[in-house]
Amino acid sequence: MITIPYLTAVSTYFSYGLLFAFGQLRDFFRRFLDWWLTSNLQGYAPICLGHEDFYIRRLYHRIQDCFERPISSAPDAWFDVVERYSNDNNKTLKRTTKTSRCLNLGSYNYLGFGSFDEYCTPRVIESLKKFSASTCSSRVDAGTTSVHAELEECVTRFVGKPAAVVFGMGYATNSAIIPVLIGKGGLILSDSLNHSSIVNGARGSGATIRVFQHNTPSHLERVLREQIAEGQPRTHRPWKKIIVVVEGIYSMEGEICHLPEVVAICKKYKAYVYLDEAHSIGAIGKTGKGICELLGVDTADVDVMMGTFTKSFGSCGGYIAGSKELIQYLKHQCPAHLYATSIPTPSAQQIISAIKVILGEDGSNRGAQKLARIRENSNFFRAELQKMGFEVLGDNDSPVMPIMLYNPAKIPSFSRECLREKVAVVVVGFPATPLLLARARICISASHSREDLIRALEVISKVGDLSGIKYFPAEPKKIEHTNNDIKLD
Repeated sequence: MITIPYLTAVSTYFSYGLLFAFGQLRDFFRRFLDWWLTSNLQGYAPICLGHEDFYIRRLYHRIQDCFERPISSAPDAWFDVVERYSNDNNKTLKRTTKTSRCLNLGSYNYLGFGSFDEYCTPRVIESLKKFSASTCSSRVDAGTTSVHAELEECVTRFVGKPAAVVFGMGYATNSAIIPVLIGKGGLILSDSLNHSSIVNGARGSGATIRVFQHNTPSHLERVLREQIAEGQPRTHRPWKKIIVVVEGIYSMEGEICHLPEVVAICKKYKAYVYLDEAHSIGAIGKTGKGICELLGVDTADVDVMMGTFTKSFGSCGGYIAGSKELIQYLKHQCPAHLYATSIPTPSAQQIISAIKVILGEDGSNRGAQKLARIRENSNFFRAELQKMGFEVLGDNDSPVMPIMLYNPAKIPSFSRECLREKVAVVVVGFPATPLLLARARICISASHSREDLIRALEVISKVGDLSGIKYFPAEPKKIEHTNNDIKLD
């Protein structure tokens, strides 16, 4: 877990307290003004009460320009950001016709498939001409094409499971699948920092939920042992089913799951393992096959493997891979398969083509080069940030690099100054993170050149000094003596 410096925690609490106090004061005077206003909805209950959207009105709107910035080009290493302005203190934002060419450090384009690709793009265009942009139907009606069948076979082969089923939305893959897998009388053990799609899916299942400390197998075992001993609430009957849910790479922390230990514990206590590989599939591992390949875990030991196509594959949707019996059951029971529109066929073709490039089936070694480049870029960028004195979360090989900001004033400061220097970053605050743990999340891509990364480091270092977010002393520059010359690294 993150240890916040004492003075940083105090100043952050003080800043939020000040914002809260002034916001409440403004709301107090606002109520007097409302008495003089008439409403055309007499007798109706207000859809949203004042205190319910307090955070949006008094905190979020002040820095709204740092979020939802529209772009007008493909999410490559560089992209065009549409400029906006506001005449009411960011309550509403209006687009202009001007754009800024910015270095992209925010997109999930890990392997660079988000823009034109010499192998993928022509096949996607051909698929668009043949099948159109949408199937206009669910999978069980008229939404299954030959491309969808090929995609499921391709995913099955890529992740190393007997069968797979694909869905049109990554978020819905978790939120719609988990309630189908488990219900009342079951137990879900969820990592404390799991994605909101997992949280919502677990809550919608009706199962009992217990949370264990983030990425701490010892605490998972302690909670699991206690729950097995106690049984179901009130009746103390044995649990009908127990599922442990973890992520391959945690999206807000950039940390890699301790999967071998989790699998060993689940084997010991006969619990199922549900692995979310949204950020790890395609991005890590020698051949891009995810955390199981990276850590040497047999995919047969992972009961349910979930992943999305929105990151490494440059497309949309998600998948579930598992036993043939599991996949057959999901195809008959999951509402995301029965009722939701299937993946657009061009998007499915993009995934197939990307997987073939990663596996080298396109007749080139570009896939291996992309995997080597994303690993090299990620480790280089992380090491340099740490040398500068930033507090960077996550593990080596992970392309997700959160830089801790903490203080609410530093969220817009860091974002706006980076944009002024033509570097586009994503800043994250409450409710996506705990109140005190605001951060900037950097996502590295294989499409970034070394020059791009050096340019980004120069800007981030400069902005870090201005915003005061270098919480550790920077490493001194090394001096090398070579042939009577002095060289600074």
